[in-house]
Amino acid sequence: MTDALASLGTPELLALAGALGWASGFRLYAVVFLVGMGGAAGWMELPAGLQVLQHPALLGASGFMLFVEFFADKIPVVDSLWDMVNSVVRIPAGAALAAGVFGADSGALALAAALLGGSLAATSQAAKSTTRAAINASPEPFSNIAMSLVEDGLVVGAVWLATNHPVAFGVLLLITVVLMWIVTWMLFKFLRVVFRRAQRFFSGPVKET
Repeated sequence: MTDALASLGTPELLALAGALGWASGFRLYAVVFLVGMGGAAGWMELPAGLQVLQHPALLGASGFMLFVEFFADKIPVVDSLWDMVNSVVRIPAGAALAAGVFGADSGALALAAALLGGSLAATSQAAKSTTRAAINASPEPFSNIAMSLVEDGLVVGAVWLATNHPVAFGVLLLITVVLMWIVTWMLFKFLRVVFRRAQRFFSGPVKET
């Protein structure tokens, strides 16, 4: 990946920033660990603003959190609770990672990347949370595991595609974000109906006086 990343211009770097922000909404710790390990192992040459990710302490911390999240994300109900707790971290971290692609010296571009990364992290976080809430309405656990494994693959694929084929990634990302907005809205309406039905079920029939 080194040669591919070294030849990136501004559009390509924006694609990488978008990938880090978008993937952070799914798996923040996986993004931090994979990118940091890629830099430490020499698989890719990280921009100056991201080289801190390959520090051994950060690799250890992100690796441990990745291990915990890998299993927590595959347990029904626990996955939704995990998403709720980590939602306050994923969006600002996605913005910070995207800004780090350009570094502190590229003020305007770094700010634009931060806005892009934070917005994409919020989009994927919302899609993930609503999808998992809908899946948790089903009693069987296999759909949770399958969806979690799909998300694991999406994170790896997004980082790889953004660093090797940034233009193709940019097109796919635009399509994916639009689809995510549509799916999130539809699932939100579905969950609202389910919640109302659950409220009526647990409240029971109204007794006349």
